Amino acid sequence: MTAFKMSKIVGTAALAALLVALPALGQDAEVAEEALEVVETLSEGVSADVVFILNSFLMILGGILVMWMAAGFAMLEAGLVRTKNVSMQLVKNVSLFSIAAVAYYALGYILMYPGDAWMADGWLGAIGIAVLEPVGVTADAADAFDYASTSSDFFFQVMFVATAASIVSGTLAERIKLLPFLIFTLILTAVIYPIQGSWTWGEGWLDAAGFSDFAGSTIVHSVGGWAALAGAILLGARKGKYNPDGTVNAMPGSSMPLAALGTFILWLGWFGFNGASQLAMGSVGDVADVGRIMANTNTAAAGGALAALILTSVIYKKVDLTFVLNGALAGLVSITAEPLTPGLGTATLIGAVGGVIVVVAVPLLDRLKIDDVVGAIPVHLLAGIWGTLIVPLTNPNANIGSQITGILAIGVFVFVVSLVVWAILKATVGLRPSEDDEALGLDKAEVGVEAYPEF
Repeated sequence: MTAFKMSKIVGTAALAALLVALPALGQDAEVAEEALEVVETLSEGVSADVVFILNSFLMILGGILVMWMAAGFAMLEAGLVRTKNVSMQLVKNVSLFSIAAVAYYALGYILMYPGDAWMADGWLGAIGIAVLEPVGVTADAADAFDYASTSSDFFFQVMFVATAASIVSGTLAERIKLLPFLIFTLILTAVIYPIQGSWTWGEGWLDAAGFSDFAGSTIVHSVGGWAALAGAILLGARKGKYNPDGTVNAMPGSSMPLAALGTFILWLGWFGFNGASQLAMGSVGDVADVGRIMANTNTAAAGGALAALILTSVIYKKVDLTFVLNGALAGLVSITAEPLTPGLGTATLIGAVGGVIVVVAVPLLDRLKIDDVVGAIPVHLLAGIWGTLIVPLTNPNANIGSQITGILAIGVFVFVVSLVVWAILKATVGLRPSEDDEALGLDKAEVGVEAYPEF
């Protein structure tokens, strides 16, 4: 990069920072507008290769942050399951992430984005990334830059499919064998998730119908929730969870510090999940949008946590930490469908409704005897539906009819197909361990390594 190009970038960044500071300093709006015009003029002069680099970098950095969410799910689940099942959850989380990466690479990506140029040679093009050539810049046209590298896009996308699979893991914890769970993960990440994704982000029929889901409240989170719900119904509850009279026996998790750590890791990773879904930062406008998205994401999480804190203190006369943690996560899921267009106040309220949904839905699921160990169905499925429905409130390009159509189409498809897959697994390899193994704990029965051997 030449010194001239670097000076333009530095100048653009400096003026962008000035724009942010001016309103806080109480400067005249006219001054800010003039500064913006200067910045836009400089931005227009930024070369295509710099735009390519910045766009690619955003997706790479976002992918790294979303990958860190895998650690968040692992710690959250480790904290919310009982001591005798912690190692099993950790094995599931490492395994599902690895399966998702390979399955999406081998088949899922080509199903979700069948029109991508790097697959022009047909189905076998799906394995082209293994060659590790400079994807996005052909060997015979090294100066032909186009938007961003396909490799960075793939890297970012594969983290999303792993997130959907992680949601299923927590709901079905403590009473599912490892093998059927991993088989289902393979099918979910290679086929189910990519097919519904092709309808939307793959520019399919739902996209043409006007369905809007910026970063995946429905496309990612509700998909994981529907798959988890289907599994929970067929699998049944943990032994001893529900009494014949319908009362519920509490089964406290092993470590609230781990659960809290997992929540904060997920909160951090969500800045990549939503922020990098802007998919571009080669202009002043794009960078400003990324900042707005991150601010809205953060305040929605705060709104969800505070709503859960207040509501549980009113209902139960004590604050329930697990509700507060899940309230924050529900706030994050709620804002994911449209984190750009709301103002901070509206984003906070959208997240707060997500927190309320968690507090109301968890006991409702217990009345239905649907055992969701970590509360993933309220957090990811129900808050995901809420977040998708509310998009038209702030985004004038969205309409409620298209949103409902998308929610129903994706929900019915994922739930029905997942139910069929779970049923086949139940009839063949079986879903549940024996009663003795479940009582002993899956760390000893299936993993062979206890998380806390001293207990």
